[in-house]
Amino acid sequence: MDRIADIWGERTPYPAGGGWPDRVDQYVDEGVPETEIDWVQSACVLCSNGCGMDIAVHDHRIVGVRGRAVDRVNHGRLGPKGLYGWQANNSADRLTTPLVRRDGQLVEAGWDEAMDLVAERSRQVLAEQGPLGMGFYNSGQLFLEDYYTLALIVRGGIGTPHLDGNTRLCTATADFALKETFGTDGAPGSLTDFDHCDTLFAIGYNMAETHTVLWARMLDRLQGPDRPRLVVVDPRRTKVAEQADVHLAIRNGTNLALLNGLLHELIANGWVDDKFVQAHTVGFDKLAETVADCSPEWAAEICGVGADDIRAAARIIGTAERLVSTCLQGVYQSHQATASACQVNNLNLLRGMIGKPGASVFQLNGQPTAQNTRETGADGDLTGMRNWQNPAHIEELAKAWNLEPEQIPSWGPPTHAMQLFRYAEEGSIRFLWIAGTNPAVSLPELHRIRSILGQDRLFLVVSDPFLTETARYADVVLPTAIWGEKTGTFTNHDRTVHLSEKAVEPPGEARPDLEIFLDYADRLGLRDKDGQPLVKWRTPEECFDAFGEVTRGRPCDYSGLSYQKLRGGSGIQWPVTEEQPEGTERLYTDHVFNTATDYCEDYGHDLLTGAAQEKKDYAALEANGRAVLKAARYLPPHEPPDDDYPLLFTSGRTAYHFHTRTKTGRAPQLQAAAPEAWVEICPADAEKLGIADGELVRVESRRGRLEASARVKGIREGVVFAPFHYGYWDHLGAGPNGRPTAANELTSTDWDPVSKQPLLKLAAVRVSKLAD
Repeated sequence: MDRIADIWGERTPYPAGGGWPDRVDQYVDEGVPETEIDWVQSACVLCSNGCGMDIAVHDHRIVGVRGRAVDRVNHGRLGPKGLYGWQANNSADRLTTPLVRRDGQLVEAGWDEAMDLVAERSRQVLAEQGPLGMGFYNSGQLFLEDYYTLALIVRGGIGTPHLDGNTRLCTATADFALKETFGTDGAPGSLTDFDHCDTLFAIGYNMAETHTVLWARMLDRLQGPDRPRLVVVDPRRTKVAEQADVHLAIRNGTNLALLNGLLHELIANGWVDDKFVQAHTVGFDKLAETVADCSPEWAAEICGVGADDIRAAARIIGTAERLVSTCLQGVYQSHQATASACQVNNLNLLRGMIGKPGASVFQLNGQPTAQNTRETGADGDLTGMRNWQNPAHIEELAKAWNLEPEQIPSWGPPTHAMQLFRYAEEGSIRFLWIAGTNPAVSLPELHRIRSILGQDRLFLVVSDPFLTETARYADVVLPTAIWGEKTGTFTNHDRTVHLSEKAVEPPGEARPDLEIFLDYADRLGLRDKDGQPLVKWRTPEECFDAFGEVTRGRPCDYSGLSYQKLRGGSGIQWPVTEEQPEGTERLYTDHVFNTATDYCEDYGHDLLTGAAQEKKDYAALEANGRAVLKAARYLPPHEPPDDDYPLLFTSGRTAYHFHTRTKTGRAPQLQAAAPEAWVEICPADAEKLGIADGELVRVESRRGRLEASARVKGIREGVVFAPFHYGYWDHLGAGPNGRPTAANELTSTDWDPVSKQPLLKLAAVRVSKLAD
């Protein structure tokens, strides 16, 4: 089967409550004999679904992959990125030796020279400016062991709060929405809830292209008996929207108005589980007051959809017996992100649909290891889902690391990525290490990011397998091993932990991130309070075991997991403990939530201003194991359309690429399927502007421009779309000074007040035709 043309593969319909049938997908290089292949256990790292797979190895080289039928996540299926993306490992342009900048040029160097330079500059900045002169920005595609080591080095060893991941762009809002409502991070449900649900609500989430295997699962339900009802919120008519019973093509930036309208209808029509709400939640009266005037007509006027369509959507949600609600970047990267994501939680809580089969809310992730940055403390959280405002939690962490509590920066919240780059722009951060991510394409307002990365006063280290747009600005580039070339674990968006075994050696002198971080700690001479090496492990497995101990008793308890337990079978859902040795399919089955003041991960925020609450504020809620119904009123977006910029811009994914195409752009089938950027515009807007399908157009905002061919198709009037994958590493003669193709040339330096996630899906733009 051509899995480029047929993205989701052959249908295997099944009924509600049935098991998803197995279907093993496989792709191996032509001509490789099956009998000469060694299969090595792993999982896919090209979205957050975490599909179990085996790596095919022949003659010390990766030659293919196949899905693992035994795995609970995918039952053998793989999407196009999973089937073909592994070819990036064999790309001829992999970095194989370190590079250092001499006389303005990056030239090859040895590891000792490169790491000595990194350590020397670190010591210089620490001596001149202290820990606050150091910044670290990592990825959502490393392994748990890499993140935990980095978190220990940065927070415990160097003592700076300036550590975040590109997960700030991806799922920071998911993290904060879960903490605001349930007290801690962690998806409440299981992917098997898609097997049981009778209703699916998807807002800001193009499942068909973002999570292709999960959409295959839903297609099998939609085409089987007991078809679930489907409500979709998306300004584009996606493949998901085509299957919907109700499709609400709202304006960008109006999620909260719509969600408040839906909540209004649930309350007005009595579609509320009063006993559940009274026994297991707090905040209902304020929520009811907030949405009292949010009628369907009010929401329809703001969102640009029909009031009767809002009523129809509310009726489906309100009469569901088993409701699964989902959201992703269309919520997280848009206006009032955390406030909106919390209302998605509220829909399920008002219906009493949490902690049982087919009833859950999924604040989904986008990256394969995004969950691990949050668990390990390599982003805006502390290790083990601890609360930075709780001195007892800091003492626990200090004891585990054998440090004085004062060494761990907890005088304020960990620095978020947008502030981290602001500090670099202002000169207070003079050393910045970027690991496994490409902010020169992925961050908003790219002309500004390029100016920051290009500063002479900033010493920039980039560790990456390729010479990305970001790496070209670096003073030191460290070549890294990637998936298939190192061993480690990672966790998907329903808490399933997978082990990925090393299958082949990395090319040339490339090294695993863990080894690089350990080398860095050794060269800095980081020690605990007894004078012993701060980092006590030398192998991934030793690190994993140490992480299991530091999470003991916390929500993400790994203490019952081991590499041995993860070998051979399916991935396993945390928490895994002595009491639950086979993992935990669903959280909150007893409807006791993690909102005890001494246990919670965060004391919460004002959803409109982002002001952090203190312990006394949180205690006053008297949640004590009950979920918190957080309410917020709708406010208009910061940059509405006007006469000069009359359209709204949004961005998203294609099924064939991941992030900035660093890997997928090097897989021939994927790159051929989507070789260049495009701009979607509706027929009515295209006609007004004299634009025909396929013509070259320019999209301009107040910050920059994008040029690509037009696709005249089903998107709501007044909105234009472009995929965000297309930077400049493979565009000879193109780029920001030639023909710009990166969507973030258009976006603004604006972020959600709570999660601090940048608002990449909302910009006022104008469109003009450049050529036929």
